[in-house]
Amino acid sequence: QVQLVESGGGLVQAGGSLRLACAASGRPFSSYAMGWFRQAPGKEREFVAGISWIGANTVYADSVKGRFTISRDNANNTVYLQMNSLKPEDTAVYYCATTYYSGSRKALEYDYWGQGTQVTVSS
Repeated sequence: QVQLVESGGGLVQAGGSLRLACAASGRPFSSYAMGWFRQAPGKEREFVAGISWIGANTVYADSVKGRFTISRDNANNTVYLQMNSLKPEDTAVYYCATTYYSGSRKALEYDYWGQGTQVTVSS
């Protein structure tokens, strides 16, 4: 079992920044890769970014590449998503999740999920 708790969401103006955090507990943190997904109202959940077990490899959705950075701190069991140059279309609930398939962009390949944190970007 893994428990994930996201934090750091909020309301920000377009062009601003937010840093999301996801604290994990349960299985050893370095035993699984991590990902961030988001879901806007009326839309399917979509992949945002992923990071490998020790953070050596990262992948991003084209829509956030160059603006978002995923990182992890295995000593503190936390994964982060630094979001810069935010746009109104980034508005969504953001979820972190665990996977054994490092680099996967498929939600079905992620097993444990957090409860989500709301990010709202105003224009």
